[in-house]
Amino acid sequence: MSLFSLFGALEVGLIFSLVALGVYISFRLLRFPDLTVDGSFPLGGAVCAVLIANGTDPFIATVIATFAGAFAGMITAVLNVHLKIMDLLASILMMIALYSINLRIMGRPNIPLIMEPTMFSILQPEWLSDYVARPLILLLVVIAAKLLLDAYFATRQGLAIRATGSNPRMARSQGVNTGAMVILGMAISNALVGLAGAMFVQTQGGADISMGIGTIVIGLAAVIIGESIMPARRIFFVTLAVVIGAVIYRFFIALALNSDFIGLQAQDLNLITAVLVVIALVIPLIKQRLSRRRYN
Repeated sequence: MSLFSLFGALEVGLIFSLVALGVYISFRLLRFPDLTVDGSFPLGGAVCAVLIANGTDPFIATVIATFAGAFAGMITAVLNVHLKIMDLLASILMMIALYSINLRIMGRPNIPLIMEPTMFSILQPEWLSDYVARPLILLLVVIAAKLLLDAYFATRQGLAIRATGSNPRMARSQGVNTGAMVILGMAISNALVGLAGAMFVQTQGGADISMGIGTIVIGLAAVIIGESIMPARRIFFVTLAVVIGAVIYRFFIALALNSDFIGLQAQDLNLITAVLVVIALVIPLIKQRLSRRRYN
């Protein structure tokens, strides 16, 4: 695999590490099976692309795209908390609705950004190649997002969100408004996904209506791989494992697609993802069986 492919895998892996952090919040902390991700990822990308194409500053466009993702997550949570729609069904309804909303926002199936300024073109030093500068900028964004999440979930409100997902009855008995915590947690989760979508369109040179397909699977794969490789309980190490899992996932994908020996093609991406998730799920079971044999 070439150096260019390695940096490309790192770049996409860092973008999807933001998705993985969002999926971790919804699936692991809140125990909320959220498929909104497949819609909020292209939502962030669509909002960002439209704003940049119309002359908005790329940094402002990225912030607005992040808030758009947060709003989508809030709506999903409101459907569940206040309208009593089952969590999975609420997220499916929002995901379906966002497909039409994204088309409305974009006005057409895709928006090119090749000739438009992006936050990466603005921040890139002249002496550094773009395929090196983009991963470095993304690394700083991911580190900042991770550390902010770690700090937030150590606060009283962050602990309330974690308690809501872990034991809602106990949380309510301690005076926690669990409905508000679900809405807030889902907003944070999809804000990260919307941010990832905004970063994605700026690195890939445009937005496409189909770019969100399979996002939730990629996020789950990253979470599962990270937890299998680096099992931990402290939030600092858990979020670190999720980020590492996303990067490792993309490296495996790039290795499989660029290997002449394996002979896989781009249309095999979902197959590769499924195999990687199965392997990640089986690893803990193998470890348990080995440890039992050792003690027996």
